[in-house]
Amino acid sequence: MDQLLVLSKVVLCGVVGKMKGVFWVVFVTVVVAAWMPLAHCSKKPVGVARKEDIPYIRCQVCEKLAKELHQQVHNKQGQIAPKKISEYQIIEIAENVCNLKKAEADWILRIDIVEEGDRLVLEEQDSEGQCNSECKTIERACQEVIGYSDTDVAEYLYSSKPDIDSLRNYLCKDLTKACSTKPPPVPKNRAPGEPFAAKSSKEAEMEKLLKSMEGMPGAPGMKMYSRDDLMNMKNFGGEDGDDEDEDEEEEASFPSKLGKVMREKESGKRDWKQVIKKRIEDTSMTLKKQANKFSSHVRQWWRGKKTTTSKKGVKTEL
Repeated sequence: MDQLLVLSKVVLCGVVGKMKGVFWVVFVTVVVAAWMPLAHCSKKPVGVARKEDIPYIRCQVCEKLAKELHQQVHNKQGQIAPKKISEYQIIEIAENVCNLKKAEADWILRIDIVEEGDRLVLEEQDSEGQCNSECKTIERACQEVIGYSDTDVAEYLYSSKPDIDSLRNYLCKDLTKACSTKPPPVPKNRAPGEPFAAKSSKEAEMEKLLKSMEGMPGAPGMKMYSRDDLMNMKNFGGEDGDDEDEDEEEEASFPSKLGKVMREKESGKRDWKQVIKKRIEDTSMTLKKQANKFSSHVRQWWRGKKTTTSKKGVKTEL
């Protein structure tokens, strides 16, 4: 499987290098899922925050949030040394640290909510886990804690340069009051949360890649497709030679099509918004076809490799 991944990356780089325009990232998003193992591509349940659990964990979430803010600012300062970290960079961290769509919130993925008697305890794990209801609950609690205070805590971090204890007291007692009162006891009839399920290293790496591409031009709302999604795509894995020729023609004409759209926009002869939307849809279909071809070639190569390995094993037994 490692050799399959290496080959896929090499072919992917070659294909992407030939493509022009800002929409190539759509192709990358579709293709990367094709060379992930089945376990990584299986559909995951959509987690929903359990709002009723937030009062029991609000203070602990605030304390972990303070620790994470302090650590991320410190790490950022080390990356830009000897320059001083700007207040804007600290504000950016504070704005993203409770948003699971951003890398700054990855710390939430390493926390498990455990029931101990009449308390809920946040236990930090060694690796990131699948994001289900507990993950979403911690995110929601984090967002409620920091609320509109992100700029205030960022200013405090920038001007006062506090240690972790000082930051924790300021954020959780003075600024937000998250730890001003003791949490209530957990009801005995509370339904337990799901067990912590660790991600594989490859899956975590892939999700970080998609997050890093989230803000790139032409790449809004990217997602990882499951294997079932890919197989249900029209003509997925098709091997018709005529289609391949058509795909190459469409790929070659893509820059000119985009240029035509922009000229039409400037001239004002047509509704440019609708034109661009239509061109993007056409381009997306073209890129999906390219992904289909690529996936088909890789699967053929992998089948051939498995057949060769099987024949060698039979000869050895004889």
